[in-house]
Amino acid sequence: MPVIALAPDYRGEVRDRVENFHGNQLVYFGWDRRMLFCSPFTLPLPPDMPFKTLVSDVLTPLLAAHPEGASIDWSTATWLRAGQPFVPEPEASLVANGLGHKTVLRLQTPQPAGVGGSGN
Repeated sequence: MPVIALAPDYRGEVRDRVENFHGNQLVYFGWDRRMLFCSPFTLPLPPDMPFKTLVSDVLTPLLAAHPEGASIDWSTATWLRAGQPFVPEPEASLVANGLGHKTVLRLQTPQPAGVGGSGN
């Protein structure tokens, strides 16, 4: 989120620069229509991680905390990258899939529709 300083000559140190994350980059991740996770996760991820590894080794265990996480059919999932639909290349790296530092990645699943259909 960009911030505008009220003081005209204000200079602050930007602490969330990519070089401050030891070779990782931050990716914000959210699962649409699942309010049990009230805000996106911030994931420090290696830029050369294949997208399929992100799904299998990061997102699947992360979403297992949700009562319906284990029933995600990843083959029917759709994705938004920075608010725009995109089809990831599973074998390609995060960077090759256009996921850079502080990119917002959103997962959309047709089923399930949240706990008891509530969207949670």
